Amino acid sequence: MVGPNYRVPASQVEKNWVEHKALSSQEHGAVDVLWWESFHDHTLVRLIEIAYENNPNLQSAGVNILKERALLNRSIGNLLPQQQAVSGAYNYSYIPQSTSFSQNGTANGLLSALTGANNLAAIGPYIVSNQYFFTSSWEIDFWGKYRRQIESDKNDYLAAIASYDDALVSLIGDVAQDYVAIRTYEEEIRITQENIKIQQESLRIATARFQGGQTSQLDVTQAQSELSQTESQIPNLENSMQQTKNALALLLGMPPVGINALLTPGKIPAVPSSLVAGIPKDLLRRRPDVRQAGFAAAGKCALIGVQITNLLPSFSLSGSFGATSSDIAGQQLTNIFNWQNTLVNAANGFTMPIFNYGRLVNQVRVADATFQEAILKYQNSVLNAQKEVENGLSAYYHGRESMCFLAEAVKAAKQSTKLAIVRYIQGQANYTTVLTALQQQLAVESSFVSKQGSTIAGVVSTYRALGGGWELRNGHDVLSDKVKKEMSDRTNWGKMLDPKNHLPLVSPENRPANAIPKNRPLWNLMNINQ
Repeated sequence: MVGPNYRVPASQVEKNWVEHKALSSQEHGAVDVLWWESFHDHTLVRLIEIAYENNPNLQSAGVNILKERALLNRSIGNLLPQQQAVSGAYNYSYIPQSTSFSQNGTANGLLSALTGANNLAAIGPYIVSNQYFFTSSWEIDFWGKYRRQIESDKNDYLAAIASYDDALVSLIGDVAQDYVAIRTYEEEIRITQENIKIQQESLRIATARFQGGQTSQLDVTQAQSELSQTESQIPNLENSMQQTKNALALLLGMPPVGINALLTPGKIPAVPSSLVAGIPKDLLRRRPDVRQAGFAAAGKCALIGVQITNLLPSFSLSGSFGATSSDIAGQQLTNIFNWQNTLVNAANGFTMPIFNYGRLVNQVRVADATFQEAILKYQNSVLNAQKEVENGLSAYYHGRESMCFLAEAVKAAKQSTKLAIVRYIQGQANYTTVLTALQQQLAVESSFVSKQGSTIAGVVSTYRALGGGWELRNGHDVLSDKVKKEMSDRTNWGKMLDPKNHLPLVSPENRPANAIPKNRPLWNLMNINQ
């Protein structure tokens, strides 16, 4: 076959993670594929299951696999004769007996030459004939044009599977991120409400002291102002939480009205003490988007060979086989089945493009430039994968450190508020001291909850960046029964809707996106599992 054979492009991969301090002692161990189960949150697990079953975008990615499989089947068919047809005809003719055509001898001479009849009177005015033919033409895949196209379509098919896996990883990550955000908002609302109760008590104390003549009205107005500002935060938090719930409902493939029934009472998932991230080189195998970029590059590489064949001569075979009969000169229409009435034709030829004014050469250049773009996209996807993992590890590690300091700050702020209120009641401090303590307590507690949520979000981002989660599809089809029924009711899909006929038995991550070996037989090309 002409054209370059694909080789996995060289890419820069670090040996160890920069934020290795965030990893466990088994930092090179296998990544937890169902990582969300480590949070021990049944609600989160159920939400991910619902999203996997119902998300329309994921189902769309599954349909794309079926489409690419059909395109591959079409390309495989080009290895066989590209044009095959059966034709037939039944002719009924009437020739008038008294016309200039029959009287001047033209018709008699023509019929005599064709049928042996001396005149029209010998056969009558009516002529009936029939014929059938089977024709076929085949452009021989001498230079590998069709095999390269199969190679390209096969890699596009594998890229579609990787794209589905990437959509599944993103879906799981988005569901987890939204769920953590909702739990964070719930905790922030709870803390704000607790501070409102404290500030209401402070307002009551300030009011009582003012009414007793122990302080001025300034303390009351300051307490009321602080309480109202804190209460105003609740609607903002509830608005943000509702919008996040709406986004989660979209991921689950359902209207927002039903999301609250799925969110049973819960808390922000606990922050793990360490993570297992494997080694950076594993990203080339685990990350679906990296695999997708690799398969896409392999497909573009094969198309270079397809364009090169257009510069070379093409060789073809053609032939036809059929028979004809009529009722002229005593013949019978049933004679069509006699071997004497058989017609056979066979031919071969070649076509060589000339004077194409650079069009074909530039088509090769376009294909090569497209392939080079795919290589650069692959290399960039490898770098981007490492960046995302490092960002996730950094958010987790430094967020956990920050949580330790904020936890101590929360304890101190609560104690400071209690002491400030006691001193105010005893007349040893003015209300400004209480006001400052209340503000500090709310700010520190809110910071702690926010940091806890962002740290868990860092864990989610890390596992998402590691490509964890696509294994959920193992043992399952990429299409729901409902979608398959809709498609089968509309179109004859044959046996293609059976998972074994549109999904490979060998997972794409367990094999590189290499070119199809030379001299691979037809039955091997048709096997999607090799």
